[in-house]
Amino acid sequence: MKRRQGWLFFIIFLLTFSIYLLINFPLQLGLDLKGGSQLTLQLIKEEGKVSKDELDAVNAVLDKRVNNLGVAESNLQTLGRDQLILELPGEQNPLSASRILGKTALLEFRTQKENTNSQLKNLQLQRFKINDLIEQFKIGDKRKEEKSLLLIDNLTEIENDINYSSNNQQLFERLVETKKFISNEIANLFNKTDLSGKDLINAGRRQEQTNNNWEVSLSFSNDGGEKFAEITKSIAGTDKLLSIVLDGESISEASVGSQFINTGITGGSATISGNFTAENARELEVQLKGGSLPLPIEIVETNTIGPLLGSKNIVKSLYAAICGLIFVGIFMIFNYRILGFVSVISLIFYGFFNLALYSLIPVTLTLPGIAGLILSIGMAVDANVLIFERIREELINGNTLIRSIDSGFQRANSSIIDGHITTFVSCFVLFLLGTNFVKGFAATLGLGVVISLFTSLNCSKTILRFLTTYQSLRQKNLYLSKSNPL
Repeated sequence: MKRRQGWLFFIIFLLTFSIYLLINFPLQLGLDLKGGSQLTLQLIKEEGKVSKDELDAVNAVLDKRVNNLGVAESNLQTLGRDQLILELPGEQNPLSASRILGKTALLEFRTQKENTNSQLKNLQLQRFKINDLIEQFKIGDKRKEEKSLLLIDNLTEIENDINYSSNNQQLFERLVETKKFISNEIANLFNKTDLSGKDLINAGRRQEQTNNNWEVSLSFSNDGGEKFAEITKSIAGTDKLLSIVLDGESISEASVGSQFINTGITGGSATISGNFTAENARELEVQLKGGSLPLPIEIVETNTIGPLLGSKNIVKSLYAAICGLIFVGIFMIFNYRILGFVSVISLIFYGFFNLALYSLIPVTLTLPGIAGLILSIGMAVDANVLIFERIREELINGNTLIRSIDSGFQRANSSIIDGHITTFVSCFVLFLLGTNFVKGFAATLGLGVVISLFTSLNCSKTILRFLTTYQSLRQKNLYLSKSNPL
């Protein structure tokens, strides 16, 4: 008796804990339910084919960058020998993600060449003007016209009227390309050094105290810290600048004060301050933390799925699951009476346990995953049917109710365990060899099979034995259908 009560309290505790988990840890939804972006990435290699090691290396770097973006439910998988498919649930701005993911993030530290001060100041002034115009585009300046005169080596003189009331996307893209060209020209005025992103161990961002601009902090390895000290020592107190170059573009140029003539800047850390906005600083931080891409990549296809489609899928799936449970419950109660009622309660417990486990692991729920969940409900009902038929056979053969219940569960054990094991093995193979959506189906079905084994053999029996403690529920006719009365 005490053992049965212990099981009952344990099941109630699991139910309470499951509800707690579902309240505090919401289910993670996949791209087809939550909406988001899907990017197809093409690896670019000038000579030869992309090797598997190179593909895996790019995959690893992108995975780090995606994690730093904060998209926990993202999925990255290979497509063929030189493509990757990236899914970002909840990310409705694929252009922002592509800017961060597509850069090779090759970080370099360079020192200024001799006799380049005049040319450098001219290019920095041009870059400043372009930055100002780009920011005006972003904030939607209400001024109707703005004249911009940009003198760039190897480019013709550009003089444009910028109409902020119209969608002048081509001009905006031209300004961005011009800024990139100028940044490349500035980088060419600096000599490369031994210090690069390979010596970097961490990156962060913080807001400057004097203004609203953001800066990115860098932390070097021991070897990198020594290199940085030597480089800054060599230009300290001179008119030469130190340039931080990312993917061939100079993003920041800074002088080194005369106080560092003897030792250079020690401590193994540096700061990039280039009038960054919060978004710019975050993008740079993610790129540097993720490391350099072994090969450049190109975004060849971008798909955006709106959350409206996902919400419709969720509602339809919810209706399907509820309707399925209702029809199954009606059939079980009509055919098995008290036993059917027990199976319905057991299925309710099963549903809470299942969803709570999805939240705890966590499992990213997709439409195929919901299909696996609903199919696992069928497996749970099937196990109850086997047990109840065995109980009926025992009752028809003249056994007492309690003995029939114990014998029914004992005789059905082997069949239920065998069926669940074979299904679980199939799910395991599908998860190992299947694609993304097949894996979602296999994961939910596999977890459901394991929980179904517990609820069928333990929850159902515990609830049934609890009900039979009431004298009014011990009548054998309550456990038999009209087609096979005693």
